[in-house]
Amino acid sequence: MQIIKERTGLQMTNKQFFYGRVSTKEQNADRQIKAAKDFGIDDRDIYIDKKSGKDFEREQYQILKGQLRSGDLLAILSIDRLGRDYFSIVEQWREITSKGVDIVVLDMPI
Repeated sequence: MQIIKERTGLQMTNKQFFYGRVSTKEQNADRQIKAAKDFGIDDRDIYIDKKSGKDFEREQYQILKGQLRSGDLLAILSIDRLGRDYFSIVEQWREITSKGVDIVVLDMPI
């Protein structure tokens, strides 16, 4: 975790959360959960949806957004786990970061 924070320049945050998504109930989110734990995120702060990324009407995602506060960090494994549509992803990214929340994409920590 420290290496990633050093490379990304992230500072210590109030709280760290992780959001993951798989497209169907049959798919497995284990790889994403492992990445969250390896990053140092507590089980209780990992939110996973098993639903298509076509929109953001996902139960766990909406719960997570309600938990985020200024100074928090949201980690996702890859940008496509947030959503499928570029413009919708950008809109959500702006909404989250406008609250003072940092976002890190673990497979692209820039």
